[in-house]
Amino acid sequence: MDRPQRHFRLAHCAALVVSIWAAAASADEHAHTHGRLELDVALDARSITLEIESPLDSFLGFEHAPRTDAQKKRVADMVARLNAADRLFRPDPAAECKLSRVALSSQALGLGDAEEESEHGPEPAARKKPAAGQQDEHADIDMTVVFSCAKASAARYIDIQLFNAFEGIRSIDAQVAAPQGQFKRRLSAPSPRLSWGR
Repeated sequence: MDRPQRHFRLAHCAALVVSIWAAAASADEHAHTHGRLELDVALDARSITLEIESPLDSFLGFEHAPRTDAQKKRVADMVARLNAADRLFRPDPAAECKLSRVALSSQALGLGDAEEESEHGPEPAARKKPAAGQQDEHADIDMTVVFSCAKASAARYIDIQLFNAFEGIRSIDAQVAAPQGQFKRRLSAPSPRLSWGR
């Protein structure tokens, strides 16, 4: 094999290895891992927005539509706790924030865009029917929380109370986009404060 051909093959192999590694890293980044949540936080001048994605198991201990009265009660309790998001997420008081919106989405529980929202948020999921084919394993829940703030850019942290509220949550992979820059953090029960900047 001549040298140019060998060089081409080595370059081709290197490119293939890099693309496989990138695909594996991307798949792992969005893997369905029980006990782990993904949290994205965005700050602008007047609001702090949190986007959460998690396996349903982390909140409930199961990943299907509730089948028993005990499971229905567990779902209703979870929905009530999540709708009281200002007890689960406490932004830095310097930002002067108030909870303005909570939205929950889970096909397995029948929560989502099509639901009717009352003054206090979505109807309890125990009364909803799951979408067809959504009673299988690996169901997720997504949550959006918006705080309206007088001085959002003054915030330097959010205290996260999810570990105390839901025993199935073991870690939170957080990304923050703030005026001070972009930050990645991994939180656990012993250190539940998500902080950024100086």
